[in-house]
Amino acid sequence: MKTMFANAVITGACGGFGQALARRLLDQGAAVALLGLNRSALDELQRLAPGRTTVYTPDVSDTAAMQACAADWIARQGAPDLVIANAGVAGGYRTEEAADLAFFRRALEINLLGVASTFQPFLAPMLAARRAEPQRRRALVGVASLAGWRGMPGNGAYCASKAGLIAYLQSLRADLRDSGLQVSTVSPGYLRTAMTAGNRFAMPGLMAPEVAAATLLARVARGAEQVVLPRRVGWLARALALLPAPMHDRILLGQPRKPRPGEPGATPVPGLDEAKH
Repeated sequence: MKTMFANAVITGACGGFGQALARRLLDQGAAVALLGLNRSALDELQRLAPGRTTVYTPDVSDTAAMQACAADWIARQGAPDLVIANAGVAGGYRTEEAADLAFFRRALEINLLGVASTFQPFLAPMLAARRAEPQRRRALVGVASLAGWRGMPGNGAYCASKAGLIAYLQSLRADLRDSGLQVSTVSPGYLRTAMTAGNRFAMPGLMAPEVAAATLLARVARGAEQVVLPRRVGWLARALALLPAPMHDRILLGQPRKPRPGEPGATPVPGLDEAKH
């Protein structure tokens, strides 16, 4: 199996979706930079193809650290064909809880600033490589969420960070429209990963990360600028958006809320002092 992308960078490579993306690309023969905070999970991936992988463990919101990782990878492998900004955190949020503001800040730092910090050091080298080899597809991929399409009760921090990401990717796509460099926005619904394991509400269209990874890579390779995983959940979200806002809100308020950081079922948030929650 051969990939169109021979040189890839993935953040959040230690999570369920990131691991699935990395494994798929490695199976296809790509060289892959593996970025994440779980060193043991990344080392396990690296053992699949030690000659084609390098492990990095930066905080994606640390711009200097991300620039250092990019410089090292480019020195080893050259400018990437594919950069997937996949790192993200999720959790419930209540505006009346002062302690939850710390989570809001981290959600913005990782889910939004982290994507810009991921793309920035690779952009100029990718543009130069694109000019040198205009026939070769090169793409920046931001993993947003259907939660960025509309605010949901009890999930304001995550929804806001992903809505901001969608707008940022729209702006970047416009900036790069005539460059030949592709910008793809990926909006997953629910993937069967640790991030959704603690959810107590209905998750229509729950998708295996391996299936989602294969779909994402295939569609990006075909030039898709918008990828919804799975498509039918995107149609459902659009149908619900046609309802009057009070009716839509009441439907959502009838669902259990996502656990806040520190509550049972919540996933850890790197850099967040959970003792405050």
